[in-house]
Amino acid sequence: MWQSLEIDPRLVSARSAAQCVDQLGRVPHLVWNPLSGEIVQLIPVLRAGRSLGGPDCPISARAFCPGDASGVNREGRLCVQIAVVSFAREPFSSGPMTDVERIVWWLDTWRIPRSWPAGPPAALTQAHERPRSGRLWARGGHFGGSQVPGCLATGPGAIDIGRLTDPAVLPTIGVPRLTRDVTLPRREKTTARGAGAIKFRHHQQDDSEAQLTTAG
Repeated sequence: MWQSLEIDPRLVSARSAAQCVDQLGRVPHLVWNPLSGEIVQLIPVLRAGRSLGGPDCPISARAFCPGDASGVNREGRLCVQIAVVSFAREPFSSGPMTDVERIVWWLDTWRIPRSWPAGPPAALTQAHERPRSGRLWARGGHFGGSQVPGCLATGPGAIDIGRLTDPAVLPTIGVPRLTRDVTLPRREKTTARGAGAIKFRHHQQDDSEAQLTTAG
């Protein structure tokens, strides 16, 4: 889920924005400044964020209570929230998107489909006119904050989704599934004929999250 923080990327760093949303209890998983390429990870991807439910700009909306619509933050197998230091009226895809591939490839490793079930996010002026479908939200994939049911966001604006997820623009990468053999000790007694050492395939979690983390 991509959302705009409604702050100027020329003036505010990702680290400063991350500190603000953290203090306000509106924590996403990542904060990204598309001009500098600075990425700050605030919480692990398997932990629910708290950035959904309220308006785009938590820095100015200090009266917002993060519990007002917190249920949407926990929906789905994963609900990865990416807060972009940008304005909805000036979609971040219209300018430099420095190091965006690091974010998208990281999402690839978590098997996030490169699809937009609700289509491209609407422009700022139309964000409240478009329906926010729970049916489409349940399908999984990429969404703008303006497409999330129960969310008051109007960003990220009319971003060019092709620049984010089209394999022709940003090639996909092979995601290896690392495994290792684990041998259990032989039991002294067994009822199975011919039973010996037992082997099973153990899935080893991808370490891309640790590689992406720049702070927090």
